[in-house]
Amino acid sequence: MYNKVILVGNLTKDPELRYTPQGTAVASFRIAVNSKIKHQGEFKDETLFISIVVFGKQAENVGQYLSKGKSVLVEGRLQERRWESEGQQRSKFEVVANSVRFLSKRSSAQSEGGAEDSNAGDDAVPPEETTDSEPF
Repeated sequence: MYNKVILVGNLTKDPELRYTPQGTAVASFRIAVNSKIKHQGEFKDETLFISIVVFGKQAENVGQYLSKGKSVLVEGRLQERRWESEGQQRSKFEVVANSVRFLSKRSSAQSEGGAEDSNAGDDAVPPEETTDSEPF
């Protein structure tokens, strides 16, 4: 079986960072993923809101460097979580991230191959996120 998800989207709110009793960092956040679909001859925007969970050092980096509106590329696997609430069975699908890449907003000069944006120093620069499981 193959279970792999790759998404690009924007955070809908600041990530929640917490720690397990064993001290492992866990970050949870949601991203909005936009796409255009053709419906009755017209293109319409469709937005999916997807829950993401990430563990370890990447979770700490997410908690430190990401905030609402930031763009990310998430690579991971789809997982269903089940629990009981008020006597009813509940479930939720979420992506367990293997890799979270922070995507920067590019100025028009950068996208045309020019110099870097002069505002690049305004925010802390996130670390490069790489793992052995990346296909590229």
